[in-house]
Formats: sequence, structure tokens, C-alpha cells
Amino acid sequence: MAEDKGKRDSIGMSLRGCRTNNGFVQNEDILEKELDLGSPPDSAVAILGPAEPALQGIRPYAGMPKEVLFQFSGQARYRVPREVLFWLTVASVLVLTVATIAIIAVSPKCLDWWQAGPIYQIYPRSFKDSDQDGNGDLRGIQEKLDYIASLNIKTIWITSFYKSSLKDFRHGVEDFREIDPIFGTMKDFEDLVAAIHDKGLKLIIDFIPNHTSDKHAWFQLSRNRIGKYTDYYIWHDCRRDGGTTTPPNNWLSVYGNSSWHFDEVRNQCYFHQFLKEQPDLNFHNLDVQEEIKEIIQFWLKKGVDGFSFDAVKFLLEAEHLRDEAQVNKAQIPDTVTHYWELYHDFTTTQVGMHDIVRSFRQTMDQYSREPGRYRFMGTEAYGESIDRTMMYYGLPFIQEADFPFNNYLSKLNTPSGNSVFEVITSWMENMPEGKWPNWMIGGPDNARLTSRFGEEYVNIMNMLIFTLPGTPITYYGEEIGMRNILATNLNESYDVNTLLSKSPMQWDNSSNAGFSEASHTWLPTNSDYHTVNVDVQKTNSR
Repeated sequence: MAEDKGKRDSIGMSLRGCRTNNGFVQNEDILEKELDLGSPPDSAVAILGPAEPALQGIRPYAGMPKEVLFQFSGQARYRVPREVLFWLTVASVLVLTVATIAIIAVSPKCLDWWQAGPIYQIYPRSFKDSDQDGNGDLRGIQEKLDYIASLNIKTIWITSFYKSSLKDFRHGVEDFREIDPIFGTMKDFEDLVAAIHDKGLKLIIDFIPNHTSDKHAWFQLSRNRIGKYTDYYIWHDCRRDGGTTTPPNNWLSVYGNSSWHFDEVRNQCYFHQFLKEQPDLNFHNLDVQEEIKEIIQFWLKKGVDGFSFDAVKFLLEAEHLRDEAQVNKAQIPDTVTHYWELYHDFTTTQVGMHDIVRSFRQTMDQYSREPGRYRFMGTEAYGESIDRTMMYYGLPFIQEADFPFNNYLSKLNTPSGNSVFEVITSWMENMPEGKWPNWMIGGPDNARLTSRFGEEYVNIMNMLIFTLPGTPITYYGEEIGMRNILATNLNESYDVNTLLSKSPMQWDNSSNAGFSEASHTWLPTNSDYHTVNVDVQKTNSR
């Protein structure tokens, strides 16, 4: 009995002492029922176990011991609200998580740099001459970066500047890792890249992987059957009777006549989709594919932000070499000499071609891992149907080009509302879901907008491509309404029709329109440069 009494006294003092010594208890003068220390042991030790009856007449108070706290926490009026709040919190977290995932899934992703602003395409030989030789160059582009930035341009696209024999506007490349001396040096290019990035701009460049110049080191090694280069190009036996060559089949060059040319060194014919000075590479050869990827890496390491891959539909040809079908089956086969007189089922868009383009994409992705350093990839597939053009976007889970360049507006020759509407809806309705459109109204191989539509449509068409969803692409000089030059006094040996839209940029009304201080420029400036130039445009916009 003495032991039980001592235990009761201890518990009673603990409870009473906690109340008495608590400095946070308000209204301590309120009478509270004291524990009956003379009560049976069971009532005094009830708080020691959950199975014992609850304390009677004791109200919760701050600072109570855990034994008392546990006693009250188990009562329904405290437990039920607590459980309700707990499950409401869990439910709220789940709802917020699901809502966040749904919002992220349905919301458009943030625009990348190639989506966030216009692209400005420059034909470097005609933009600005910095060394008074009559040819535009890389340092000339650098001198005019402030002007380009003032147009709110985000990306500069420079067409081909590789070392070349100047056939077909620099597309016959002699060395993919060298700058043609007309445009400057590799140091000039590196300085230009740094200056472009300092302005917060991006740079994409042309790359034509389909063919090289016949002066390229690879071709010279191939024609001599040296090592792995023996099959870098497409060679085939052909009959040679005196000075006449009978080609392996009826395939035609884009520029007309047979696409096979006899090489006296190798004593075989090589294949060329374009000029005979531009032999096609053999992309069935994996070594060729690796060479091209190494060139892509070379320029990415130089700081290039992306590529425009040109003529990619010509990358592969059928290996069986069967004749292509004539458009007019009644035409005498020997008279079929124009490219459009054949269906090109064996020389364009062959099975495996898109796999090669995707491998280019994969190479570029290796350099896109740094934040803000995504590398853009565009493809030029001019002349393709809309369905085939859309294939360059890639497959739902396999990326190819960020977009194929859309030059359909550049082909329009009349300012018809219906024709413009058809071009726009055709692209938007056929474009794969989730892909990004683009719009261009001019380019190096198209007549200038002013010459096609008239000067009254310049502002309208420029405004149109800037208001359509997607990336607008402006060819140099279109922003001020430059027009084609007249086909007179042209000193170049190329197709005149492709020269007319490449006249020097018209900066002001000084000599040579401010393009060059040389006494002679590679192409003449347009006669309207006194009234159509950048200075006049700036004055009129104030």
C-alpha cells in the first residue's frame, strides 16, 4: 500500500505541478478540480495506458506532459479533424501535381533562338566589300552587323563561302575546310563569328554535301584509284568510240544532257547531277558519310550555330542504274536532253536518303547539349512536292530538320490573294503536328519580290511573313525593295537568270551604292540605287 500511495502522489504532483508552474496558462485563478489522491490506484494511473479510462474533468493546457497530450489526442473531437486535414492535404498535393503535369503537357514550349526572331540571308559576294576589290567579303559583313541588329534580326544565314572554282555560284567546293580567298581568311571568319555572338545573334551557314569540285583532293585521288578514295565518287564503265561516249543509262543532269562524263585518267565515266565540274559523292560508301560528318563537326567547333543543307534530295542514286522513264513516251530517246523530260525516280529521294540526313542531325545534337547552344538544322529541298517536303521534318519520334526551308512564296509571280492563301494553307495543313513553319519571299535563286510583284507589294509581303506563325526569312535587300538588275554588261559566265537577284547591296547614293570603293564591282549595281537604299529607308521611317 505504501508503494501504491507513493506512485499516486508522484503522478498527482506531476500533473498539479505542471499546471502550477506553467507560465503560459491563462486565468490560473480559475478553480480546477484536483486529483483525488485518496482515490483507488486505478483512477490515478489511468493515463499510463491507452486501455485505461480517460481522465475526468481535466482540460487541455499548454505545457502538459506527453502522457496527458496522448490522452487528449486520441479523443474523437481532436482525432477526426486532424485526419480530415491530413487527407485533404494529400488530395490537394495530388491535384496540384496532376494539374502541373497537364499544364506542362498542353502548354507550348519556350521558343528556341531559331524560332524567336527573323533570319537574314546574305549572299556574301554582294553584301559589302571591305578591301576594294569589287567583291563582298566576310569583313564587310562584320562592318554591317549594327545595321543587321537594328532590323531586330536574330539569325544571320550566310550562303556558301568555301574555297571553290566559282562554278555554279560556289557550289563546286574544292575544300570544305577553307575560306575562298575572295571572301577573306579563316581568321576573318573566326572574327565574324565572335562579333556575331557578341551582338547576341546566331550564325547558320550553307553546306552542300552532295558533290564537290573536280579539283577537290578527294576526286584527284579517286580518279587515280588511290586507297579508300577509289570509291568516293560514282564511277561506271562506259563505251568510248573515238571521241563519242555512250553513257551507262539515260540519266540527265539538272542543267541538261547526260549526267555521265568520261574521265581519261581513270578511263571510266563519273556521275554528276549538276555540272560536269561537280562530280557526285558516293553516299553508299560509309567512309564518305563519315567524312561529311567530320566536316560538320569542324564548323561546329568554329562556333557555327547551324546549317542549311542544300541539294539533299540528290544524295543517293539507285545502284541498279536502270533508265528513268520518259515523260513523253512517244519522244525519240536520243532527243531527250532536258531534265524535265524524265521522271527522276532513280536519282532523287531514294530509300536511305533520309537516314543519312538524320545522321547529320545526330552529329549536330552532340554539340547541342550545352544550355543555349542548340544547333539548328534546315534543309533545302526545292522542287519537291509538299508531301515530300514535309518528310524532312522527320518522324514523330525521330527528329530530322528543324524545318525544311519554305520557298513556295518565292515562286509566285503574281500577287493573287488566292495563290498566297493556297501556299499558306498548303504548308500549315500538311505540316506535321507540333512542328514549326517558316516563310521566305526571296532568295539567291529567285527573282526579287519587287521585280515579280511590283514595289507596291513590298511592304505588304514583308508584313505578311512577319505576321504569319513561324520564322520569317528575309533575303538581303528585300527589306528596302531592291529589284533585279538588267541583264547587260554581266562579266560572269553563269546563267544570266540566276545573277539578276544577286546585285550589290544598296547602302546609300554614293558611288557603287556604298557597296565598294573599287572602280569596278563583280556585278553592276541597280540603276535605282539613288532612291532605293538603306539611307533613304532610314530617313523615310523616321
